[in-house]
Amino acid sequence: MGINLIAYHSLIVSRYFKILRSLLLFCLSFLLIISPLSVSAKKPLERELRGVWLTNIDSNIFFDRANLNNAIDRLAELNFNTIYPTVWNSGYTLYPSTVAKRTFGTEIDPDPRLQKRDILKEIIDRSKQKKLAVIPWFEFGFMSPENSSLAQKYPQWLTKRADGSTVWLEGKVHPRVWLNPLNPEVQQFTTELILELVSEYDLDGIQLDDHFGYPSDFGYDDYTVQLYRQEHAGKSPPTDYLDRDWIRWRAAKITAYMENLFRLIKLHNRSTIVSVSPNPQQFSLESFLIDWQTWERKGLIEELVLQVYRTNNADFLKEISQPEVEAARKHIPVAIGILSGLKGRPMPLSTLQKQVKMTRDRSFAGVSFFFYESLWNFGSESVSQRRSALQNLFPKRLQRPQL
Repeated sequence: MGINLIAYHSLIVSRYFKILRSLLLFCLSFLLIISPLSVSAKKPLERELRGVWLTNIDSNIFFDRANLNNAIDRLAELNFNTIYPTVWNSGYTLYPSTVAKRTFGTEIDPDPRLQKRDILKEIIDRSKQKKLAVIPWFEFGFMSPENSSLAQKYPQWLTKRADGSTVWLEGKVHPRVWLNPLNPEVQQFTTELILELVSEYDLDGIQLDDHFGYPSDFGYDDYTVQLYRQEHAGKSPPTDYLDRDWIRWRAAKITAYMENLFRLIKLHNRSTIVSVSPNPQQFSLESFLIDWQTWERKGLIEELVLQVYRTNNADFLKEISQPEVEAARKHIPVAIGILSGLKGRPMPLSTLQKQVKMTRDRSFAGVSFFFYESLWNFGSESVSQRRSALQNLFPKRLQRPQL
């Protein structure tokens, strides 16, 4: 009897564990079915925008063809896939421009190292060999140095503050003036410059940013004031340049120009990507009259690279989580512009690595670094350390996001 009782208890225990194992397997299978995010979170990246801006400010890569080729080769080796080279800076084109020559007499930036060269063609040729996308960046937009040939020849194209002043200090140091984007003559010149690029070069796209507006304390030039009065029963613009309706009115005029420009770009080359790299919406609108949220809603942006140049990661996270950013991601690739450093303002590797991780954790389309030179030369770490860190961030080559 004792032996039979022991055998009976053993049988009960065995059956109990079989039932328990079955229940555990069922629960695990159920959780996998109802929690696809836990599986997809580990899915490897298939596409990612990996960009960098190239400029001729605090950087020498444009001024020697060998240096330029080496820079492009280095980016390809580190598995970048997109470069945004400046083509309009300090009142000059950085490529031979018939439009610039005809308008203010100077075909290309007068720096001796750029003469008898077409650095944009050089960039495109080398980048195509290395399978890098080239999206020229209209860096200065409507901004120009105070003493530029363009500003000196066309003072009537400049916008003003209410006190009549025209000079704006960039970085509190560099005297700039602003062409009035509401002025039809300014629009015509700018459109011709951009269409010249789109028509004559094998580009992947064209990029605009906050400089495609102007500081919100401007807008009191004769042309704009007269236009405002025509549309407001003779009333003058508000003296408060941050007046909500005054902000919106000027921003809407720039948006209307952007609509026309977008249409013309597509007529010249339908495959040209229209990329925009603004600051966060509130700052862009209130400081530079760029209402990119409306641009995106109207279908005028095909790639958004949001400049989130923050040293504090909590601030960085706050900006990339804004509702308008989330809304844009439902329609177009949205990447995040990350500050890799400025001259006198280095960014530690740990910050770059953390911010890239934050964009990936939230499934953004990728990142772009501002700017090339600071990827290597402005940090406290050595060039080899920063190069190694980038290699770890981008261990294998990936294609750009699809539109």
